[in-house]
Parts: sequence; structure tokens; C-alpha cells
Amino acid sequence: MHIAFFDSGVGGLTVLHEAIQRMPGERFIYFGDSHHAPYGTKTREEITELVFRACAFLAEKKLKALVVACNTATSVAVKALRDTYDFPIIGMEPAIKPAVESSDDKRVLVCATDLTLKEEKLDRLVQDLNAGDKVDYLSLQGLVLLAERFQLDAPETEAYLRHQLSGIPWSRYHAIVLGCTHFIYFREQIRRLIAPHVRILDGNRGTVNNLMTRVHPESSPEKKEIQYFISGQQADAGHFDKYLDYLTAMQAL
Repeated sequence: MHIAFFDSGVGGLTVLHEAIQRMPGERFIYFGDSHHAPYGTKTREEITELVFRACAFLAEKKLKALVVACNTATSVAVKALRDTYDFPIIGMEPAIKPAVESSDDKRVLVCATDLTLKEEKLDRLVQDLNAGDKVDYLSLQGLVLLAERFQLDAPETEAYLRHQLSGIPWSRYHAIVLGCTHFIYFREQIRRLIAPHVRILDGNRGTVNNLMTRVHPESSPEKKEIQYFISGQQADAGHFDKYLDYLTAMQAL
């Protein structure tokens, strides 16, 4: 049986990369809905339809578990998915809790897509932590298409980030939370543009921790096995492997 990872495009590869390292004996499926990316600018109804279409396809693969490796899809559809399927479904949650718990008297900046920032799920998470008075929000929606185009180190990327992050009084902030899996490709670029004392947090490790509590680990195979799909069609592994290679190189910095 396989563990499937679903995302609107290539963002969920950052979660898969974490899982490959920590669960080397597993067989994985990756479904990137790149033909319909980005999700963050779509309506809730459009996203729900796309997510259920993808999950119906994946459910035929006899899954051990499904990771909805997309913050926007999680906020819109994960509850309905859990009501529909009986295999474990793990969603994404921005790392706001660890950011807030270690922030002392400084603020936390949560970066996400347009729709995630509008969703009740995010507001509820912040309110449950009694953190409404210390959390600010910033859309970095433009990073999604830059990631989809593999413009990870392009001049356009730096220009966009400089524009979005300029003028922020970093002395007031303790942490920045990357609330979209696409954003993690740009961690090093963001690091260069913010104050050194500001921590950069994401929810990937916590998501894989959750996954590991829900499945029984397999013994290590001779080589990793990953099946790739783009919007329901078999995909060339090279398209996705270049992102995994980039993440490995970034990790070595």
C-alpha cells in the first residue's frame, strides 16, 4: 500500500521530501494538480471540486494514508474528506502554535495564500491560542506560480520578495510562519531579506510527525519508490525530482 501526497502543484513536494528522509521504507504517490494551480485565488467551491476529484483518483490506489500537503486545500476541504473516506487523512496546519509559544512579547507574521488568510480555520486556530493580539498576516500569493515555474532563484523572485517584505518593522517580530508549502522553496531568499533574529517556521515536520503516528512504518527497500501524477495523468519523474534535488541542496547549506 502507498502513502499519497496531494497538493495544488509542487508545494507538497516539500512535505514529501521530509517524509522520504524519515520514512525511507514507504512507497509514495505524489499528485500535483498543477493544471489547476494556484488554488489560493479560486473559490471554496472550485477548490472543493478539484480536491474531491483528485482524492477519488487516489482512493483507487489502496492508500495507507493521504496527506493533503496544501494549506489552502486543507482549510477548505479536509473535514469533508475525512467524512467521506475511511483511511487516515492528514492535513496541514501553519506552525502558529510553536511561533506564539516562544514569541515572548514580540509579534508573529503569518504568510499564506489569499484564500488561506480569509478562511475561518486560520482565525479559529489563532483565537484558540489566544493570540489574536500578536499575530499579523501577509499574503505571498505570487510565490506559488514562481515555484510552479521553477523560478526559485530568479531575479523576479527576489524582486517580488523585496517588495512584499519591505517596510516591515522586524524589530517587533520574533517569527515568520510559512503557511503555504510552496513558500518553503524560498526559505533562504526570505532569510536574506529579514532580520537575523526572526525565526522562520513551517508545518512540515509536524505534519510528518502526525503521519508517522497514523501508519505502521515499513522496512527500508533497496531504493525509494514514488509514483508521480499531474492532475490525474502519469507524470515524468524528472519534473518533480528537480524540486526534491533543490530541497536536498538547500538543506545542505
